Amino acid sequence: MELVVSATEARIHFGELMQKAQDAPIIVERSGKALVVLLSKQAYDDLVAGGSRQDWTALVEAANRRVRADLQGRTPPSAEKMISEARQERDEQTDHLR
Repeated sequence: MELVVSATEARIHFGELMQKAQDAPIIVERSGKALVVLLSKQAYDDLVAGGSRQDWTALVEAANRRVRADLQGRTPPSAEKMISEARQERDEQTDHLR
């Protein structure tokens, strides 16, 4: 569970919060707005490493496999038809705004 503290509390209790951040992230707020997150070095390293490990081509290939599995052998509609249907649905949903 993440802890939320004010900037003043963070300044006063920084040493204690450094210890608590080893177990869970701590959100620091000022005027009720979250401004920063205090993380353990390990959590930070994991976060940074995770971002660089994700190869976009692998993500696209995984998405394609999921779509093919969802289609279960059916042929997907053309891109033009999908766009046309999406526009029609959008227009129907926003007609009352005109």
